Amino acid sequence: MLPIIRVPEILAKGMESFRKVFCRAEGFEHICRFITGLILSPNKTLQGIYALQVWEGEAPSRRAMHEAVFESGWDGAAFIQQHRGEVAQAYQGRGRQVISLDWTLAHHERGPKIYAVTKSYDYVERRTTLFQTVVTAVVSNREWVDGLEVVVQDPKDLKAEAAYLKATAKQSYEQRAEARERLLELLLLTHPSATVPQTDGDCGGNRRPVGSRRPVPAGPLCF
Repeated sequence: MLPIIRVPEILAKGMESFRKVFCRAEGFEHICRFITGLILSPNKTLQGIYALQVWEGEAPSRRAMHEAVFESGWDGAAFIQQHRGEVAQAYQGRGRQVISLDWTLAHHERGPKIYAVTKSYDYVERRTTLFQTVVTAVVSNREWVDGLEVVVQDPKDLKAEAAYLKATAKQSYEQRAEARERLLELLLLTHPSATVPQTDGDCGGNRRPVGSRRPVPAGPLCF
């Protein structure tokens, strides 16, 4: 793996609109380099990403990158809201779209103390294991797919949420307004601050599911 000497131009351009979310220029630089590492580095840990970084002049410490990414208190809700606004604009007038929710199990065999990790039965792997339940929301058309939200579910709320979804699920949603209301309901259950971008068109195409997941009572919701 080659060293990371700077943030790639395409990523730097894409991050320009998020600059206002971060107070300090140095912290924003760390965030951009960290995201670069998440994409390019074979080792996705902060230690592995930092080890690939090369700076001009005196290099900041690994602790400085850790603080900028995990401790500086930048507004995650504002970040994702800005992202959704840009995604909504990019999809306008581009034909058919579908918004999908997905429950994926993120395994952490050696991390029992990581937030929201629980020991339970994985129905795909067919064994008891340690994992987080990660809920993702994405929008896609025939050309690409973009994320809208990712939430790690608190295991304390999982049983109550599953019971509610099972009790209120339908086989289909014929009315667009009804489908949109259902999607909002599902997003707000997993993340109270979630919002849904406005999209146009009907549903089209299917995205192959990836990873292990819990049985989901409601399928993709189309707009």
